[in-house]
Amino acid sequence: MPAQLASLYHTTRSARKIVVVDLGFLGDSVHLIPALVELKRHYPQAELHTLSAPVGRDVLQLAPCVDRAWEFPLGAPSPPWWRHWSILRELRRARFDLAFNFSGADRTIFLTALTGARWRIAHAGGRDHFWKRWLIRNWVPRQNRDVPVFEQRRGVLAACGLELEPARFELAVPAAARAWAEQNVPSGAVHLSVNAASTPLNEWPLRHSVAVVKQLLAAQPERPVIASASAKPREQTRMAALRAEVGDPRLRVLPAGLTIAQLAAALQRCRVHVGPDSGVIHLAMALGVPTVSLFRESVGRAQWQPRGPGHRNETRACACIGMKNPPCAAAGEARCLAEISPALVGRLVEELLVRG
Repeated sequence: MPAQLASLYHTTRSARKIVVVDLGFLGDSVHLIPALVELKRHYPQAELHTLSAPVGRDVLQLAPCVDRAWEFPLGAPSPPWWRHWSILRELRRARFDLAFNFSGADRTIFLTALTGARWRIAHAGGRDHFWKRWLIRNWVPRQNRDVPVFEQRRGVLAACGLELEPARFELAVPAAARAWAEQNVPSGAVHLSVNAASTPLNEWPLRHSVAVVKQLLAAQPERPVIASASAKPREQTRMAALRAEVGDPRLRVLPAGLTIAQLAAALQRCRVHVGPDSGVIHLAMALGVPTVSLFRESVGRAQWQPRGPGHRNETRACACIGMKNPPCAAAGEARCLAEISPALVGRLVEELLVRG
């Protein structure tokens, strides 16, 4: 490790304003929190700001260590970085002393440079371009992708000379959200997500979700199951189908379009979360809720899976990974995930419920 990089903490200890640029969504932002906790601990005199996508901003507003969570609007497709000059001007006016970039992605590198921070540090996690060294002087080598993402981000800080304590996910759910959850979410429920991040090919077949809900309700009639989804039409259509096919009032479907704070409060009242690859898994993990997660095998998959005795991961090899036109897309169902049986998932949930 270059001596200059290892001494960056000593060099930057006078920083009074720090910004972390990471345009992540739900899961990415959750994995950012332990690094933010360390930054606040090492720079207690500094204001800590973040710049993220809107849903990431909603997550980071729950982190007490963050003084201000900025929003950088993203869409589908994402707009060019220069479309939001008003935000960039406001960032420069903030006069940051120190900026961190944990992803190394092209868009975020430009934004990090445009903050105008005196010291700028980035993780070499994205594509390598000659101009990146012009924009950011200090680069931390790519971290080990076999460890969880939140540990990789903490590893960037360790490379800069910060002495780390054990990772902590510090989230403070507002009282209003907790009060809403107390009225709408029964304590000790099992929470289910039927929708996945990025692509429908990450989703467990809906018929399997129906079967596992029926299995759980039959095994413990007194324990309710709750399910949630975003307000996107496709997700709500799947949720309506789940409710109709289960046909049991003990399955409670939460309202569409929950805030991140309400979702967090709901998860806190649950004993287990079950679902495919999505940000909800990471939020549950950060809140200390045991999880059963369902993944397709893919490059870098292990770094996103919850680990530890309170988590169960089921992963299946996938022939579609890397294909431009995967055959499963036409069928609307990932054959590999369909191999994970409802009976198996039900047993894993029961294991965690008994474990307590």
